[in-house]
Amino acid sequence: MRKLRGLRARLVFNLTRLRGLWQRLRGSLHRRGLAGTVQRALRELRRSRPPVVAVAGAPAEQAAYTDITLPAAAQPQVSIVIPVYNKIAYTLACLNSLAEHAGTATFEVIVVDDCSSDETPERLADVDGLRTIRNAQNLGFVGSCNAGAAAARGDFVLFLNNDTVVTPGWLEALLRCFAEEPDAGLVGAKLVYPDGRLQEAGGIVFRDGSGWNYGRFDDPSDPRYNFRREADYCSGAAILLRRELFESLGGFDSRYAPAYYEDTDLAFAVRAAGLKVYFEPQSTVIHFEGISAGTDTGSGMKRYQVVNREKFLAKWQSALALQPAPIADPEWAPRAATFRRDKRLLIIDACTPTPDQDSGSLRMVNLMRLLRALGWQVTFFADNRLYVDGYTPALQALGVEVLYAPQMNDPIRLFRQRGGEFDAILLSRHYIAINYLGLARLYAPQARLIFDTVDLHYLREQRAAELEGSDELRRKAERTRAQELKLIRECDATVVVSPVEQTLLARELPQARVEILSNVHEVYGCRRRYEQRQDLVFVGSFQHPPNEDAMLWFAREILPRLRESLPGVKLHVIGQPVPESLREFAGDDFVLHGFIADLEPYMDGCRVSVAPLRYGAGVKGKVNMAMSYGLPVVATPAAVEGMHIQAGSDVLVAADAEAFAAAIVRLYGDAQLWSELSANGLANVERHFSFDAAKKALARILD
Repeated sequence: MRKLRGLRARLVFNLTRLRGLWQRLRGSLHRRGLAGTVQRALRELRRSRPPVVAVAGAPAEQAAYTDITLPAAAQPQVSIVIPVYNKIAYTLACLNSLAEHAGTATFEVIVVDDCSSDETPERLADVDGLRTIRNAQNLGFVGSCNAGAAAARGDFVLFLNNDTVVTPGWLEALLRCFAEEPDAGLVGAKLVYPDGRLQEAGGIVFRDGSGWNYGRFDDPSDPRYNFRREADYCSGAAILLRRELFESLGGFDSRYAPAYYEDTDLAFAVRAAGLKVYFEPQSTVIHFEGISAGTDTGSGMKRYQVVNREKFLAKWQSALALQPAPIADPEWAPRAATFRRDKRLLIIDACTPTPDQDSGSLRMVNLMRLLRALGWQVTFFADNRLYVDGYTPALQALGVEVLYAPQMNDPIRLFRQRGGEFDAILLSRHYIAINYLGLARLYAPQARLIFDTVDLHYLREQRAAELEGSDELRRKAERTRAQELKLIRECDATVVVSPVEQTLLARELPQARVEILSNVHEVYGCRRRYEQRQDLVFVGSFQHPPNEDAMLWFAREILPRLRESLPGVKLHVIGQPVPESLREFAGDDFVLHGFIADLEPYMDGCRVSVAPLRYGAGVKGKVNMAMSYGLPVVATPAAVEGMHIQAGSDVLVAADAEAFAAAIVRLYGDAQLWSELSANGLANVERHFSFDAAKKALARILD
């Protein structure tokens, strides 16, 4: 019976998806033509590959490591402390990798020689830039680390095993975690075996004091191990923390001398101090585990792993009571690894968000930030299941588990295996949501199902059909309307971005729960005065048809009027891909920039933002964003619909080309009006589109 149900689910999923793809193809061919459709498909399916997993062979002969020169900053940001006992070939390989992969962070290297009996003292003396401490007597790992930290001069102290090899960007990634996570107390790297297998993606500690190296022997490129998250501990083979904090905690606890459980104890002490322990997957360190201490827990140094567990249990009994119970099934490990996040949400969207390219992506990424702040663990996958350079790692750095190919090629298997763990599922955009509605209900019946319209597509399509007088577009709008209303009826809640859409749906489906969850913006404030600015700006993705129509209208009907009243004033058109239809208008006063990663120079430097949209739906991010910088806006009624705008006070609004041009000329030359609109626009964003406003709405929807 279960197999039949699974086969039926797969058949329905594939048929629904094929039907949706065909309808989207027809719509794209009508709107863009064959060449434009092919270009759009190629952009959407452009495949990137996750970073290649680092591998390393055994260290070369000692003679191979000559002329090692390490950075020796007088005021280093980081002090790297490496305790050593013999094994000089591994130590030299470690030092060589530090020299080879020295990046932008300033650091010093302190090697603590714990009475080595091989060539360690002589060979270390040949390494330029190295600080060496030789213990008078053998202190073990704990004592040597504490001795090295006592001599450190950096703001941070990093403990690194001598049987490690670092990789490019490893240190910068650890520091970036501290910069982006104000509550970070200790950050650990991803540890990989020399053969490329994963050794540890942070550690799990169970309430009996036992632990797991999460992901051990697995694929280090697996998405499960590549998002930043809190960890119970990180192996002392590569951990970073502020030197001041390490000193305030008394260093590594000497009760664990000579070694073992001191790193776990330190992680618990960091949490007891009110800070968090993070695993940072973008920092990869290759670790030749067991070189120094072996692997036999019944003899040698390794026996202290058993002895010190009892000491650890006694010291942290109350804290351990809050840890998860030991588990035997590795399938439960992901849940145990993120147990501090007791609420779990799956998000499915069309593509990986590109927040510097379109408003919908910016909204989605900011919603993920808010979900994390509300204590949710977010899992995300795009319907195309692609890894996207830059954008996928950015989500992972927010603590989002991003699933992608080749590890995640089958959504049905994902729902079958993991559907039961999600408390809520958010399906974004009707043409994506319709594919996953049945899977969510079948395999995740406990999850609250939320349909995120992004904007009401059928409303936008109806308006486009009216503007163009197209029967084909009217039929498409009716198909979209039927699909969106079906989703709204069958989901537990629907979110829209404007009160206009909420009111419309209240008439269409009065029994449905429809909530407003609008755009989310940082409020940057006005950073340049009126007289320090010049020119106009338009920002919008040209994958969104209303933006192309808006710029064609502006170029044909508004720009000629402006040339008479504001000669020399330029319109900066920012967005990609640049449509061929606009290229004939390009010139000194109609500047087609395409994609620009950093919009701040235009938000801070231009005098007026324009939003000449003749149709659309939802809330316009271009208007929100301009107002968040205190940049006044001239817009059409369609561009400010549902935005709580006071026309003439927050934004100048004009419906026809003549009035639109006149509004630009008026605002461009009136410093007092400009200042009023700047201040009122900022207040509007703060009230309705800030993180605080969205956080309240999101909490209400998920409560």
